[in-house]
Amino acid sequence: MFRKKAYVIICGAVLFVAWNALLLFVLSGRFPGYEGGASISGENDLQNGNIMDKLLQLINSFEKELMTQNEILHQIQSHKSLWEELKKNRTALRSVLDNQNNFTSTRSKFVPSPVVIPILVMACNRVTVTRCLDKLLEYRPSAELFPIIVSQDCGHTETANVIASYGSKLTHIKQPDLSEISVPAGHNKFQGYYKISRHYRWALNQVFNTFSYSAVIIVEDDLEVAQDFFEYFKALYPILKFDPTLWCVSAWNDNGREGYVDPTKSSLLYRTDFFPGLGWMLLKEVWDELEPKWPASFWDDWMRHPNQRKDRSCIRPEISRTLTFGRKGVSLGQFYDKYLRFIKLNTEFVPFTHTDLSYLEQEKYDEAFEKEVYNAPLVTVEELKNRKLSGPGPFRLQYSSAPSFKTLAREFGLMDDLKSGVPRAGYRGVVSFLSQGKRIYIAPPVGWTKYDPSWS
Repeated sequence: MFRKKAYVIICGAVLFVAWNALLLFVLSGRFPGYEGGASISGENDLQNGNIMDKLLQLINSFEKELMTQNEILHQIQSHKSLWEELKKNRTALRSVLDNQNNFTSTRSKFVPSPVVIPILVMACNRVTVTRCLDKLLEYRPSAELFPIIVSQDCGHTETANVIASYGSKLTHIKQPDLSEISVPAGHNKFQGYYKISRHYRWALNQVFNTFSYSAVIIVEDDLEVAQDFFEYFKALYPILKFDPTLWCVSAWNDNGREGYVDPTKSSLLYRTDFFPGLGWMLLKEVWDELEPKWPASFWDDWMRHPNQRKDRSCIRPEISRTLTFGRKGVSLGQFYDKYLRFIKLNTEFVPFTHTDLSYLEQEKYDEAFEKEVYNAPLVTVEELKNRKLSGPGPFRLQYSSAPSFKTLAREFGLMDDLKSGVPRAGYRGVVSFLSQGKRIYIAPPVGWTKYDPSWS
């Protein structure tokens, strides 16, 4: 528009000057020295000739300028489409950049990070630690990003030799304090739990304070890992790091028995208020919070107490990424024969680092979770067990007390214990599992607000 206006102005100026020049020429040629119709003298003819030359020069100059401006205008017009395309591209680019900035500001915390996360293997006297170490080494994508540290307690020589046989593939550290621990009266049979707690404190201090790592994945020597174990934790590290409502990521589903989980949803993840352990990730800042008050024994149940949990949750999978094969231990096989040996280990590699995991954000997750659970029809145990439910589900069973929860859990073969009022794998009091191929939620009544720690 500006170029067109300039062109019009130039043309007008040229015409104006040319017209006045011609007018001057005509007047000067017709009337110079005119007195009563006398003829034009030779001097006037010479002057007129000079004026004509100057006028022609002036006209030629303006004609050249006019041609130049005309050429410029034609060039502008010929490139008009290019200018318009450039403007569109600049607008589109600005829009893309704005969208990218918005995306980065809201999603950057969910981008997998190249942070180094060591695997801390807690060992004692199991020579079968090889089963754990062999799978870790087989599936580990990078020795630099996932160094393996084996921390050994007990001073068991055969186990130490097995660990040492791996050479530079791992780092072998040994708990220096193997002394007996003075325990309260009546706790002599729990001596092993006291030693485990002491070992955890020492080993985690080594990882965070001696080796100076910012996060750690903890496994025990009787755990076998799934093929996407590392992928799982790598993808979830940024979420754990930047979400203050979370305090751990676990590879374990307490109710993840064969038939109780959906094999078609190996990528499905949950928030849980129950600390699962059995392959879990911890951040240094959380350890700095826990270490000064670390308990003398039963550290895992201590972690489940409200004073430690502080209303924070963990992430857990639908299908476990770890499997325990240690029937014998300080727990004397508690839960192993009835539950743990039936846990399904994931066999399908899920590319979690290329998956949108933003649905795990608490606000977004809670809204979808409550809608899913409490829009599900309320059914009875009899209807479910007698296969009288129509449709694919989900369906909801309701409990209102600790005994009613335990009754429902036992009816369907779920782990029925409560820790500080929180059921295993539960979130907001809700436990999810599969029965006869249908999704079932064991849930408290609508309006649930908090756990009752007396439910234990």
